[in-house]
Amino acid sequence: MTALILALVAGAVIGLALGGLGGGGSVLAVPALIYLLGFTTAEATTASLVIVTLTSVTALTGHARDGNVAWRTGLLFAAAGIVPAMAAGAAAGHLPQALLTIAFSVIAALAALRMLRPARTAPGSGARIDPGRAGAVGAGLGAVTGFLGVGGGFLAVPALVGVLRLPMRRAVGTSLLVITINSLAALGARAGTGTRLDWAVVAPFTAAAMLGAWDGKRLAKKVRGGTLQRVFAWVLLAVAVFMFADVLV
Repeated sequence: MTALILALVAGAVIGLALGGLGGGGSVLAVPALIYLLGFTTAEATTASLVIVTLTSVTALTGHARDGNVAWRTGLLFAAAGIVPAMAAGAAAGHLPQALLTIAFSVIAALAALRMLRPARTAPGSGARIDPGRAGAVGAGLGAVTGFLGVGGGFLAVPALVGVLRLPMRRAVGTSLLVITINSLAALGARAGTGTRLDWAVVAPFTAAAMLGAWDGKRLAKKVRGGTLQRVFAWVLLAVAVFMFADVLV
């Protein structure tokens, strides 16, 4: 019963993050599954991909109906990152876990600090996106996220806002498209690895996250984009500090 309650609460929080902020799901899901529910690292990362994929699709449909998804940019962004993510993921398997965790926390903190800086321009929802630039940034993001073993939403939103100049709400919706594609690709790569999941925990966790995503999407519609950006940045910074401190302890 305790595990079920923890799964429901954690799932709801992660759904709110994905639906309202367009990222942070895998960053929050993996620690929750390991520290709260006793999953191994392999089980947690695989379960996180299942949870984040289904939750991202749920949140994506709502944002798409509101016109907050830059489809061309998102598809270029995700497609360009698939091969680099696979190559970087293979290289990461030969490095110490502590080193990867430190790298993860540093990059998350840098992304958070970038988003806390005032934007120099305020692009409109119709701002033109350079396909070459979108592909280059997507490839770089794919390499980083593949190296660190996460879905990438917590880095996709800062990149879409800070580099490609998308408004925050449009970046949130587009990030969900990127997360969905990246997570599906990662799940396909893990097929047949023999990792077993406790579906009695994963299923309610996923259901709560999907419901939370709808609430997060409504929250994103009501709250100003700048406020969402600051909330997302502080969440990233808190996660970065926690993970760095965990390695040191």
